[in-house]
Amino acid sequence: MYIIKVKGKAKIPDYIQLRDDNFVLIAYFRADRPLKNIEKYGLEGKEEELQKLITELPFGKLQKLSL
Repeated sequence: MYIIKVKGKAKIPDYIQLRDDNFVLIAYFRADRPLKNIEKYGLEGKEEELQKLITELPFGKLQKLSL
């Protein structure tokens, strides 16, 4: 799974994209709000780690998600 942080403009907030190994979009959510149904992506119990990663993640850089 891969993660990328997309910079918003003006009234559009920053967003996070989660993509599978084929780079298909599987989740799209606001960076300032927690992901709902996180267990659906196998990330249950890793909410704090994911939030820390999101705050440190540079904009526009695709990274392999490993928590």
